[in-house]
Amino acid sequence: MDWPDRLHRSLIAVADLVNRFDVDARLLAAAGVKLDRALFPLLARVAMNPDINVAEMANIVGRDHSTVSRQVIKLEELGLLVRRPDPDDSRSRRLVLSPQGQEIMARIAEIRRQWMEAHFRSWPPNDRDRLIELIEKMVGGAVPKF
Repeated sequence: MDWPDRLHRSLIAVADLVNRFDVDARLLAAAGVKLDRALFPLLARVAMNPDINVAEMANIVGRDHSTVSRQVIKLEELGLLVRRPDPDDSRSRRLVLSPQGQEIMARIAEIRRQWMEAHFRSWPPNDRDRLIELIEKMVGGAVPKF
């Protein structure tokens, strides 16, 4: 197997790990959060991308606009998200975490940090730093242009 195929296979394995519903369920349970697992990826994306709109969110999570729109409404009804006007487009709304959403994401982040620290404890700090640097470098220019 040549390096592009090995890299692709490795990236898919990482994406599979990150996107597993059972991993999300354990993370939510460990943080004491009761939330539909299908909503969690959206809440996490808003935490990472404040002021994202529904169309951008749908593109990132790989779901259609109408599905994401319905899920955003659920998160809003749960008091976890707030929609505010888009200053550049009066037809669009930007999404941000509510104070309750921020508190939940802070608890989840703490559990995730604990897991990462335990999982990568045996790695030398230089290896961890290099992994982060390489991933950041790759993601910076990774959208394919065919």
